[in-house]
Parts: sequence; C-alpha cells; structure tokens
Amino acid sequence: MSTAPFVIVGGGLAASTAAKTLRDEGYEGDLVIVAGEAHRPYERPPLSKDYLRGEADRSALFTVDEDWYADNAEVRSGQPATGLDTGARRLALADGTVLDYAKLLLATGSSPLVLPFPGADLRGVHLLRTVEQSDQLGVALRAAERVAIIGDGWIGMEVAASARQLDCEAAVFGLGAQPLERVLGPEMGLVFAQLHLDHGVDLRRRTRVAKILGEDGRAVGVETEDGERVDADLVLIAVGATPNTGLAVAGGLDLRGKDLGGGVAVDGTLRTGGADVWAAGDIASVPSPHFGRPIRVEHWQTAIDSGRHAARAMLGDDTVYDKLPYFFTDQYDLGMEYLGFTAGPDAYDEVVVSGSVESLEFVAFWTRNGRVLAGMGVNTWDRMGEVEALIRAEEPPGTAALQSFR
Repeated sequence: MSTAPFVIVGGGLAASTAAKTLRDEGYEGDLVIVAGEAHRPYERPPLSKDYLRGEADRSALFTVDEDWYADNAEVRSGQPATGLDTGARRLALADGTVLDYAKLLLATGSSPLVLPFPGADLRGVHLLRTVEQSDQLGVALRAAERVAIIGDGWIGMEVAASARQLDCEAAVFGLGAQPLERVLGPEMGLVFAQLHLDHGVDLRRRTRVAKILGEDGRAVGVETEDGERVDADLVLIAVGATPNTGLAVAGGLDLRGKDLGGGVAVDGTLRTGGADVWAAGDIASVPSPHFGRPIRVEHWQTAIDSGRHAARAMLGDDTVYDKLPYFFTDQYDLGMEYLGFTAGPDAYDEVVVSGSVESLEFVAFWTRNGRVLAGMGVNTWDRMGEVEALIRAEEPPGTAALQSFR
C-alpha cells in the first residue's frame, strides 16, 4: 500500500474545504497542501468588499485556523507547483522539490485576465485576485479622488461600490448594453446599472478602452476607442478571469473547449482523466446532470461544494456531483443570491419577476419554454431552497405562479 501523501494544490477555499473534509471523513494518512501564495488557504469574496474597504481584518479571510493545519496537514506556502507527472504520480515545485503523491487534488483557481492594453504596465494600474493586491488597491482608493475600472463584471461592480463607499469617484467601462449582462442578461443588468447610477458611478456602457494614459510612469486615466480621455488617479483592470490550467496541461489532462467555459474536464465524481487526480473549484468543468452539459463556475459556494465532493471521492465515494451553481453579491444596500445557470442572454426566453424591482425587493426567474433555469433573490432572503425546487420541478410552474412567488 502506498505511503505517499494525499496532496492538494491550491491556496483558496476549495483547497481548505477539501483538506478539512478529508480529515472529517476519517483520512488519517499524510496530507500536504501546496499553496503558491505565501499564506495558508483563504477565501476571496471579501477582497472586493469589506476587506477592501478596511471593515474586516486579514484574519477574517482564513476559514481554517493555523493551529488546525499544524495538527492536520503540511502546508507548503510560497512555492507554486510547476510540473506534474501523472504516470509517476509526482509533483514538481518551484524550488526544485519533487513530491510523490498517492492521490492528488488540483484546486489551482483562476487568475485575472489581462488584455494587452497599452499602458497596462504603468504604476497605479491594479488587478484584484490576492490579498496583497486587495491591500494595495485599498490604500490607493483611500488616497484617490477617482478610479477608472475597466470591466463591468462582478469584480468591477463590487469595487465600484466599495470605491463609492470610500468617497472615491468611479468610472466603469463595459462592452455590453448593461453591466453584468453576460451573466444576468440586459433585464437584470439594468437593475444593477440603475443602482450604481443612483450612487454616482460614471457608468460607460458599450465603451471600449483603447489605452491607459500615463505621465512620468504613472497611470492618469484612460482613453476610449472614440478618443475620449477620462482622468483617474488609478486604474483597475477587471475584465474577467482565466482558469489556472497550466499544471493540468503539464500533466496531460484533458481540458474543455472555450465554448464550454474552458477548465479541466472531470467526470461526475470530479475525477480527471489522470490516474488518482481530481479537480475542484474554479478550474473544474463539471458535467451537470440537470442542465445536461459541463459547467465551470468561479464562485465561493462552488469552491466549498466541489472541494468537499472531491475529497469524499478521493476516499472512494462515487456519488455524482449535482449541485446547482450558486453565487451572491453585496453592493451598497443591495444583497443578492442567485441559483441556477443560463448560458447567456440567448439561452432564455424571458425573465419573470415577483415583487418590486423599484424598491429592490424581488425574486427574478429566468425561464425557457416555461421551465425555470435560474432564480435571483434581491434583498429577499432564505428563498433559494424554494427556487431550487422550481428549477428541478418536473412540470413547468407557469408564469402566473412565478409572478405570485412570495
């Protein structure tokens, strides 16, 4: 029997959840966590919200105490994994160390997508993924009068809200008709657009940034493709993220195509095509029994659910993963929960609303052929269980039933 350890590669919530689950489920062998950052694994949602604004301290980011790791796992931080030989069951680290493993979980997360903007290398241009980047951005926002945010997805809009709460003016540049349109569609994207407009955000829709402007090596604003200059004291690039699949590629593991969101191809137990290798979190492209296609989700709850599921699978559980994607956001006085999946604005027929959009207290449902694909509660809590029942219902509930959802 192998005496090699179970190894988890990753420094986020999927990694920490998997480690905890392995111990909770009775695994007593050696456990090694390879975290590329100089920390034990931590969660990232606060980095664009309360931690960024200085309302939560760094300890709040760590969901597992340092003492637990001291007793239960060897954490190798600050040494990224650089190579994988799935045939020999060996993992190479940046310092030249080679780890043998009995079973391996890849939870390598994602990285901010960086488009080749002229001026992207200027001082004062920020990305947001790590705690250090959040620290730097928070300091800069508190000292700035105006920030330019390139990208109107979740990170961009959450940072815009945080900037306004720090009394920093914010200009947001997005390609769509509404912010968050790629996920929520134009109907609900308009809700978030109005929310930010009401809080003084300079929202630039259908606007492409051509370059970041600089003086003396420092960013001073952006220029749009139509030649307009917008001044700013700092610039955040938040145009999306790309899964960190380099290690999987090095190990010869299969990836999904871009049309399916990319990521590492896994089966229903989150097992990859490599012997005794699983994947979880941002990088895992998981077949959905309900939606009939692979789905890759970059959200907090998926990191928890898939990390837990993969750990159990590593111990022999062959249960098929069937969680519906869930995510949340908090912006100003709006709190939102979303459950389900749509593959973009062309994948649903209509959005049915129950409640009041004007007072920001409602539940919205995305439907196709009468069936509920997803639901979103805005300032309406503890309804996701009911939303899930509607998504999984054998018979379409009908528009009237959705409109009267209370």
